[in-house]
Amino acid sequence: MDFQFNFAVDENENGETDADFLLLCSPKDKQESREKSREAADPAADSSPKLAAAKHQDEAASKKKLCVKAAKEHSIPEGLNKVLENKVMETVLDLSYVKLSVVEMTCSGDADSEGIVSKSVSSHSDLIPGVYEGGLKIWECTFDLMDYFSEAEVEFTNKTVLDLGCGAGLLGIVALRGEAARVHFQDYNSTVIDQITLPNVVANCISEGRRMGSGKDTKASKPPSKRPRKAAGSPDVLNRCRFFSGEWSQVSQLLLDSNKPCSKYDIIVTSETIYNPDYYSALHDTLAQLLDRNGCVYLASKVHYFGVGGGIYLFEKFIEEKNVFRTRMVKTIDQGLQRCIMEIAFKNSC
Repeated sequence: MDFQFNFAVDENENGETDADFLLLCSPKDKQESREKSREAADPAADSSPKLAAAKHQDEAASKKKLCVKAAKEHSIPEGLNKVLENKVMETVLDLSYVKLSVVEMTCSGDADSEGIVSKSVSSHSDLIPGVYEGGLKIWECTFDLMDYFSEAEVEFTNKTVLDLGCGAGLLGIVALRGEAARVHFQDYNSTVIDQITLPNVVANCISEGRRMGSGKDTKASKPPSKRPRKAAGSPDVLNRCRFFSGEWSQVSQLLLDSNKPCSKYDIIVTSETIYNPDYYSALHDTLAQLLDRNGCVYLASKVHYFGVGGGIYLFEKFIEEKNVFRTRMVKTIDQGLQRCIMEIAFKNSC
């Protein structure tokens, strides 16, 4: 199989933005920007060391300001065969998934309007902050969480589930197999949703001698299939799904403001999404806004992400300081780089 578990990090930030990015600026920000422009035009303005130092600090803060990627809901095409066209499928734990190396070789032009495939390949990086957030790979904590669902007999029946930072969407697909009432998938990049997540969900919903069941038998029953499949059914399962791309806070706002009724989620699953401490506030707020009062979050992470600084204990400390949620470490995996699974719930929940 083509799984790659090395966490490659490119710390050279790309300052480019495209039409899908919004830079949220307050009137105060705009006024400061105009004042800086006037200072740049007047050499005398920089004559004071104090002013020069202040300008340097402002520039540093500006570079850290994050672009907020607008949220988008992705519709499910009527012709499901189109979704699987030119896709090479493989199987793991009886789940079908798009062969990611083939996507990297064939995805270009309109199929990758964000250009994340070419940028990831050319930079030899699985992470370009603010541009590409790793959804083209399946990370090992995804399998840790799948194992935990089976071991702990996590109940998805009739639950509303959000697969946050879904990538390949395998966690959400497990929830579908567990007879979840609704499953929503979110990833930062629209290319990931269109070229990987949606095809994976469709491939696992098609009629091929099996149906979406309880998913209790997680052992692969046959060798990997590498032939393109024809979509031939299970639209009822797809009707339980919705797909979103964009930054967490924007997706949360889209869901809460949507004309389509969207109740809070009973279960939110997320894997390897806390590698960057800069994202902790947005993630925490999203969980607080979208989780049902008696709901539960299952989060899987490495203990520490070298190069970006995040990790499970740092996020646990962040949660404690916010004083909104309670946390519990439910599993620790010691093979290789230590990994953990954390359960998160509101402090005043049942």
